[in-house]
Amino acid sequence: MTHVVTEQCVRCKFAECVTYCPVACFREAETFLVIDPAECIDCGNCVEACPADAIYPEDELPPELQPALEWNARLAPRLPLATTADVVPLADGEEWVGRPDKWHTLMAEQTPQVPHG
Repeated sequence: MTHVVTEQCVRCKFAECVTYCPVACFREAETFLVIDPAECIDCGNCVEACPADAIYPEDELPPELQPALEWNARLAPRLPLATTADVVPLADGEEWVGRPDKWHTLMAEQTPQVPHG
């Protein structure tokens, strides 16, 4: 099993999760992070560390956030490793915490296909 970064991370990209991760499983996109499921050891440290409540265990992922499982797996191999020294939280990240429907704010090449409905 793995942990999954969800839509709540979009436009926030806080780095606390990276700091508390004992393995190198986080990957960095321009405006969000993902977890590489091949690297995640399912320790759960990142869940409590995330100030945006953006990380879930795979088996506790709410139905509306299920697309995150696929986009973490698909994007992680394409993205660079996120390191504590390099990840810079977005300046307006606090303003985005808790906003709904953030999938649609991503550039088309960064975002997964999200079902509408």
